[in-house]
Amino acid sequence: YGIRPDLTTLGKVIGGGMPVGAFGGRRDIMEKIAPLGPVYQAGTLSGSPVAVAAGLATLKLVAQPGFYTQLSAKTKRLTDGLQEAASKHGVNFCAQAVGGMFGLYFRASPPASYAEVMECDKEAFNRFFHLMLELGVYFAPSAFEAGFVSAAHTEADLAATCAAADEIFSGV
Repeated sequence: YGIRPDLTTLGKVIGGGMPVGAFGGRRDIMEKIAPLGPVYQAGTLSGSPVAVAAGLATLKLVAQPGFYTQLSAKTKRLTDGLQEAASKHGVNFCAQAVGGMFGLYFRASPPASYAEVMECDKEAFNRFFHLMLELGVYFAPSAFEAGFVSAAHTEADLAATCAAADEIFSGV
């Protein structure tokens, strides 16, 4: 996206989902951090061997050729399947995705602004969330929180999720 930050902070993503944190930045800023500079830094999420091992395993996975193309395609299969199930039953629902991240909206068309996101049917999302949970599918609990598909999700997981949504949408 062409962003060149002065500082970058990273959380669970560098630990393969495990609790860890890191930061980095331009040389002139980083040289202010001990041991080179006067600013002391420490933290409970710094350098956990288990989290770092998980992060390394994740980096090896995402470095494989085609990883992100496959992840995007997997996410699209999920969002298309959810959309198809909703459309089949006349439910105002749409999904948007980029890479492995997706958003679910109970409205007729994808939101194009913050105001349109706020117009989504939050009660419909809450009902959907709880009914999906009863069927063993966990989505983020807020209508405003992104969902994520990972390399660990199988085609069977995606199919089961879409089938559960179809069952729920059939009763709406």
